[in-house]
Amino acid sequence: MSKFEIYKDKKGETRFRYRAANGEIVFSSEGYKAKASATKAIESIKKNVATATVEEVVPAAKKAPAKAAKPVAAKAKAAPAKAAKSIAKKGVAKAAAAKAKPAAKAKPKAAPKAKASA
Repeated sequence: MSKFEIYKDKKGETRFRYRAANGEIVFSSEGYKAKASATKAIESIKKNVATATVEEVVPAAKKAPAKAAKPVAAKAKAAPAKAAKSIAKKGVAKAAAAKAKPAAKAKPKAAPKAKASA
């Protein structure tokens, strides 16, 4: 059976965690100074979880590094609109390709072969 567990942490604050029926911890709370505050939070979760919606959050696209963006932006000002888009795409593609390729590792040199004595 799933359950909420209330406990004291190392700092002496009251926390709670929710354990699934298989015994695994699903989530833990922040620290509360008063046990009553932790209990109130548990009751709030129990009351509101049935009506909670599920939303998928998509992270914002990462911007190109500032160093790479400056030269591309300078070229884009002088070029027509279509050419500016092309330059910007190439700059982003080059930056992505540079990140994707791991640095080449130096191969160890083979030991020189011993000459046979006659």
